[in-house]
Amino acid sequence: MTTDDLTLYVGAFVDELVESGVVHAVISPGSRSTPLAMMMAEHPGIKVWMHVDERSAGFFALGLAKARQEPVVLLCTSGTAAANYLPAVVEAKLARVPLLVLTADRPHELRDVGAPQAIDQIKLFGSHVKWFTEMALPESSEAALRYVRTAAGRAAGAARTGPKGPVHLNFPFREPLLPRLDAPDLFQGGKRDRGAYVRLHTGRRNLDPVLLDSLAAELTAVQRGVIICGPQEDPRLAEAVVPLARALGFPILADPLSRLRYGSHDKELVLDGYDAFLRVPRVVEEMAPEAVVRFGAMPVSKALMLYLKDHSACRHIVVDADEGWREPTALASDMVYGDPAAFCEGILTRIGGGQARSSVWQQQWTRLNRITGEVLRSAAKREGALFEGRVFAELHDWLPEGVVLFAGNSMPIRDMDTFMTNREGALLPLANRGANGIDGVVSSAMGAAAAGNPVVLVIGDLSFFHDMNGLLAAKWYGLNITIVLVNNDGGGIFSFLPQAQEKTHFEQLFGTPIGLDYAQAVRMYGGIHQRVTEWNGFREAVLKGISGSGWTVVEVPTDREENVRMHREIWQEAAARVESALQEEWDTCD
Repeated sequence: MTTDDLTLYVGAFVDELVESGVVHAVISPGSRSTPLAMMMAEHPGIKVWMHVDERSAGFFALGLAKARQEPVVLLCTSGTAAANYLPAVVEAKLARVPLLVLTADRPHELRDVGAPQAIDQIKLFGSHVKWFTEMALPESSEAALRYVRTAAGRAAGAARTGPKGPVHLNFPFREPLLPRLDAPDLFQGGKRDRGAYVRLHTGRRNLDPVLLDSLAAELTAVQRGVIICGPQEDPRLAEAVVPLARALGFPILADPLSRLRYGSHDKELVLDGYDAFLRVPRVVEEMAPEAVVRFGAMPVSKALMLYLKDHSACRHIVVDADEGWREPTALASDMVYGDPAAFCEGILTRIGGGQARSSVWQQQWTRLNRITGEVLRSAAKREGALFEGRVFAELHDWLPEGVVLFAGNSMPIRDMDTFMTNREGALLPLANRGANGIDGVVSSAMGAAAAGNPVVLVIGDLSFFHDMNGLLAAKWYGLNITIVLVNNDGGGIFSFLPQAQEKTHFEQLFGTPIGLDYAQAVRMYGGIHQRVTEWNGFREAVLKGISGSGWTVVEVPTDREENVRMHREIWQEAAARVESALQEEWDTCD
């Protein structure tokens, strides 16, 4: 392999990524990846984001790709550097996020012989990527340049074709590793005049008219139906599913990541309090559905999942834009693969969608939701100790339109589900709900901030500690991100589980208090830290962070045991109000 071979081959690959619509590359430093790193830095069509820590880099790329909904390159050197990408790759596969994972490697003669920084990288990520290929050693022949451009186009196309996800290309390189950046044809090898060498074209999956006819007739006959919208990214769904719900007389149970709770569309049938009132056994028993239509991934709410399992005999139709099996309840009677918005429009057309269908069933659901919402809003804002649920109740009221609201896992996403209710101002809700891990959340939010919009991240202290390396991106790139650090000194979600009753070992094994002063870490990475003690100060600090040019951590200290008590007290109060309403309705019927 000569320097000219390396230059033309890698140059053609990088150029074809750009021709295929790739704009961003997240790179970690290393020797073996030099050819790809230098070519990406040289190409005017690629913006390079450097990350020293590969695990953080993986999640940064994931957050950037999630926010932009387009493939992002992830590049590292050989050895364990690549292994550090695994958690982000797993999340990308499960959450359907397009990533182009490029790993440099030793050439074949240096594998399995004790050479330094050489591990088995063939299919390193196993089934967690959509496609893997071991790239050929660089050549500058016409055939090799056609091959490498085709591989680049295929990789970008595979990553963005539904279901979106990560692909992995492994590049063996022999020395010398330095390309000739002064070569006159640096990015021209194998190039065609028409732009991209190869484009992947996919059509929208057409729904079977006979199926739509059948489902429309069946759903029209259903008196007690429910529409569920889980986490999903299509902004068209809200405008399509609301008219369908109105025509069928079905309530919409909308997850906080469904995008249905925020924006200017009609929300009369968009219910946001179901996680609270579906904890009431009488509600679960009396509100038995005949049919369920679900869009998107499975919602966050455990109460909703248990409700579905309690009514396993009902018709359960899951509509998914792309093939895959996002149905953990094993209750689906129909898996419909097709565009969800087109599905709604197709059913609506067949049932004569102009006429709203009001029913006692629909009114019962909306009444329960209204009663629950009144309790949640009132109870969350009572005076007293700082309450974790109030974080989202506050953000709901005054968070500016257009902000990306990123929720950490464990308690933040559950509090978002309960307290981030319907609002007019549009938001982009994000979270890592593929594998639901607490690793990499800071870096993912940083990647989302790199996409351009201001980001507010709500995260627990253990998750924050787990990914403090991710803060370096904010310092290097001046990202606009405000981190709400909910600090209960430990794993707060475990206090809600049966393990909390075993006091002898609970703190050591589950509570895991670490007692860190995060202000020092924030200052080390060039951020502003503010520890608040009351809600006016919280609002001022968050709004100042959003409107500022740097990055800020607003720390909200809470008590784990008090937090559990307040959550349970609110749920009990909501249950009591709901029980009273049901009894009143029952008495009226008598």
